[in-house]
Amino acid sequence: MKKTAIMQPYFFPYLGYFSLIKHTDLFVLFDTVQYIHHGWIERNRILRQQEGWLYIRVPRIKHSRNTLIKDVRVDNSQDWRRSLFSQLEVYRKVAPYYRDVREMIAAALDHPFDDIVSLNKSTLEATCAYLGFPRRMPVLSRMGLEMERPTAPDEWALNICKALGGVEEYWNPPGGQSFFDRSKFVAAGLTLRFQEPRLASYDQRRQTFEAGLSIIDVMMFNSPADTSRMLDAYELN
Repeated sequence: MKKTAIMQPYFFPYLGYFSLIKHTDLFVLFDTVQYIHHGWIERNRILRQQEGWLYIRVPRIKHSRNTLIKDVRVDNSQDWRRSLFSQLEVYRKVAPYYRDVREMIAAALDHPFDDIVSLNKSTLEATCAYLGFPRRMPVLSRMGLEMERPTAPDEWALNICKALGGVEEYWNPPGGQSFFDRSKFVAAGLTLRFQEPRLASYDQRRQTFEAGLSIIDVMMFNSPADTSRMLDAYELN
């Protein structure tokens, strides 16, 4: 686990998220902070029938504003799996890998998930296996780590890495450059890296390319090998 990344557990996120998983040795699902509404933990985007995009979602049981990610529960009173697969029908006639991707998603979701973290862990690991680089992603709240209490946003990653031990490099998406203090990591004997994915377009069988959609969209139109190769296009700062 020399190269480590720590991210909140997202629902079928975009290519850049999986590039970070592929190119690090350990990827920790960060679930001990407050859940933010309208983020990527319970939703993502796929193509709409005609033009544009739409959201796919996992419904949540209502909770207070201070609820932590680890405590967010799935509302299984709704038949959300049926709704999801109905939305994926947009790919049936145009996407060459529709059946393979649908089967992978169905297998990943074929469990009675009560909490969103377990659901997203299953889908993330299933996607990585499908793309040819199997991963097991530990969940922070279940690891039993003894770590220092963070006093600034960037210290969550720093203190987790210190508690893990053996970490040499911490990798983060480029957005973190605005608040990460590199000197703190240097003082702890860690190298801080920012991974900037280079996202290429691909043939979505329509006139206008919709960028930044869920990994589901990429896999529908590209083989596992080609999708995995896309994850290798990035710059490291």
